[in-house]
Amino acid sequence: MSLIRDLADQIVAAHRTDDLSIAIPVYTLASPPPKVDNEHAVDHYELAGALAAIEMGFIESDASVLGKAWSRMVHQDGGFNPFKWPRRPEHFDLLPWTRNMNPKAFAECPKRLGLYGVMPNADWVKRMVDAELPTVQLRFKSEDKSKIKKQISESVAAVKDSKTLLFINDYWEQSIEAGAYGVHLGQEDMETADLEAIRTSGLRLGLSTHGYAEMVYADRFCPSYIAMGAVFPTPIKQMPTAPQGLGRIYQYAKLMSHYPLVAIGGIDETSIHAVAQSGVGSVAVIRAITNAQDPKVAVKHLQELMKT
Repeated sequence: MSLIRDLADQIVAAHRTDDLSIAIPVYTLASPPPKVDNEHAVDHYELAGALAAIEMGFIESDASVLGKAWSRMVHQDGGFNPFKWPRRPEHFDLLPWTRNMNPKAFAECPKRLGLYGVMPNADWVKRMVDAELPTVQLRFKSEDKSKIKKQISESVAAVKDSKTLLFINDYWEQSIEAGAYGVHLGQEDMETADLEAIRTSGLRLGLSTHGYAEMVYADRFCPSYIAMGAVFPTPIKQMPTAPQGLGRIYQYAKLMSHYPLVAIGGIDETSIHAVAQSGVGSVAVIRAITNAQDPKVAVKHLQELMKT
C-alpha cells in the first residue's frame, strides 16, 4: 500500500495548481467517503490513480474511471509520469470508430453550436430568434400535456426559416411529433426514453454529463452533442455533483474533442470568455440573457466575449 500511496501523492502534488481539485465534503455515516476497489483493480497504477482522484475531490464513479485511465495511460505511454493527466480517448476506452462509421450514431449537428440560450417558454424562444441566437433550448416545465405540446409547437414555428437551432428539454415524444431539430436529455432520462425512436426520427440528441463516468457512459450512445457541467454554482437546478470548475472543463474538452461540446452551469459575462477558451464549441447561458436589461444586446455582447 505504501507504493500506491506514494504514487497517488505524486499525482496530487503534480496537479496541485491545475484547478482540478475541489473541496472534499464532510463525510458522515449517512454519506460515507468514496471507496477504492482493491479487489478488481488491474494494477497499482489504477489504485493510485483512483486514490489520487478521491483526494482531489472526484466522486467515487469518476475516481474509478480515472483509475482505469491512469493504468491504460501508463502502459500505453511507456511509464508512469505524475505530471501527465489522462486525456486521450484510448485512455478511457471510448468508442474507437468515428460517427460516420457508427450505425448507432445520432444525427449530426454543427461542431460549434455557438452561444446556446436555455429559455423557459416559447415567447423567450421567439425573442432569441429575433436576436439571431445560434442555438436555443426550450426548458419548459409543466405537468399539463396540452401546455407542453403548445409550447413546443410554438417554439418550432418560431425557429422555422431562421438560422436558430432548437432543442427541446426532456419531451422527446412531443419533439418528434412537432418536428423539432433536437432534444436534450439528462442521464436519468436515458433509462426511459426510446432512443431508437429518437434516432430513427432524425432528431438530434444532446446529453447532459457531470464528470468522467457520465461522459464515458454518454459516449456509448454516440449523441449529437455532449453537455458538460455544471461549470460554476447555479441556483437554477439541483446538480448531482459539485461545480466542476474551469480546470476540469478544460480536461473534459480535450478528452471529448471529437464531439460537439456545450459547457453549462452558472456561466455569465464575467466567465464566458474563459469557458469558451477551453475548446468547447458552445457555451450555454440562462440568466445572462433572461436577467439582462436588454436581452438582444446581451446576446450580441456574450457572442463577442466568446470570440475575444
